[in-house]
Amino acid sequence: MPETAVKKNQEMTVTIEDLTYEGLGVAKVDGYPLFVEDALPGEEVLIRVVKPLKQYGFARVQKRLTDSPDRVEVTSRAYTQTGIAPLQHLAYPAQLKFKEEQIRQLYKKSHLDIEVLPSIGMANPTGYRNKAQVPVRDINGMLQTGFYKKRSHELIPIDDFFIQDPKIDQAIMMVRDRLREYHVPAYDERKNTGVIRHIMVRRGYYSHEMMIVLVSRVWDVPHLDEIVADITKMMPEVTSIVLNRNSKPTNVILGPSTRTLFGKDYLTDELLGSKFHISPLSFYQVNPTQTEVLYTKAVEQAGLTGNEVVIDAYSGIGTISLTMARHAKHVYGVEVVPDAVADARVNAELNDIHNVTFEVGKAEDVMQTWKDQNLQADVLMVDPPRKGLDPSFVEAVGYMLPKKMVYVSCNPATLARDIHALEEFGYQATTTQPVDMFPQTQHIESITVLTR
Repeated sequence: MPETAVKKNQEMTVTIEDLTYEGLGVAKVDGYPLFVEDALPGEEVLIRVVKPLKQYGFARVQKRLTDSPDRVEVTSRAYTQTGIAPLQHLAYPAQLKFKEEQIRQLYKKSHLDIEVLPSIGMANPTGYRNKAQVPVRDINGMLQTGFYKKRSHELIPIDDFFIQDPKIDQAIMMVRDRLREYHVPAYDERKNTGVIRHIMVRRGYYSHEMMIVLVSRVWDVPHLDEIVADITKMMPEVTSIVLNRNSKPTNVILGPSTRTLFGKDYLTDELLGSKFHISPLSFYQVNPTQTEVLYTKAVEQAGLTGNEVVIDAYSGIGTISLTMARHAKHVYGVEVVPDAVADARVNAELNDIHNVTFEVGKAEDVMQTWKDQNLQADVLMVDPPRKGLDPSFVEAVGYMLPKKMVYVSCNPATLARDIHALEEFGYQATTTQPVDMFPQTQHIESITVLTR
């Protein structure tokens, strides 16, 4: 360990200089960085070193000596401890600036000259999530629901999740109480025993329909009929109850097979005037109001006039495809999950939209085939997962060469990397529009248009 490095349990007064992308304060002691939770730039704090490593360390605030003008009262320590709301101590306008700045810094590092516009935030940046997946565990002989403490398997019981639709929080508590009443054993991850692992709840923002998914290690859940009867009696808005079986000792939440116990095997909701059927295992954006902002901006930036052929390369259940189809000549969607493609086709029928085609497969493979069949795309829409675009996908873009690309990103680091790779094929971007889909957290979505 270098001479300048600090020692464990050492106390010192420092000034916070910066925030990491995870929202931790950064202090430097002789050039050695210390990461401090619940500390903001400009604040003078008395800290205690808890974990000194070779290149950097972690410290805890013992006492705040000065407050940042951007600091706000913390709603609950549990939201920081579990990572539900790591930015809850930062005023919302400052959260938006922090997210813009993240993208700017990554562009700077990558030598990209792209203007980052002000983030589009929410009027009410709490209670926005339309989906919850909450672990169920036994704590001192009592079945509890809550969230894990960061970097641990210690469950912190929580009743109000702050960023979730309050109706979803109520549903979780009600289901938890039924499981307690009927003495249903909670899952024990150390032994892979017990029954209920997670409670998942989805609620339609416009439809107010509610789907409850019980994730169980076994099909044979004690008193299942009584539990279902109680839930439907106590919460008439529940339109679907599903049992999902996940028998493997894994931290993946949902297992591959489901059984519908009550009502429909899907949830219905609306987005920008289109209706969607959402299956228990399907991906659907968790912030409905900001999704509408995001998709409206994406359509605007694509500059659709009604004459364009569009490819939506990660089409899921068709949310972006069907939104764009209302403004384009034809939309071709490609998605690797067969169930999602089945949903997308149903959703096209449901909305009487016929200028869409959905294919199952890897986007890079299907796009090559389409190009070989002389399909000419005017606009390519991409909304990839956090890992960004696969190198083989970038190659496929270079083969197909659509005139314009609309890149919706949930990870600025992979966005910067991918823009660099696309420059090889003559693509250039001028602006990036951040949209805050996940207030109180460090995550940021953005839209960037690339043209040749």
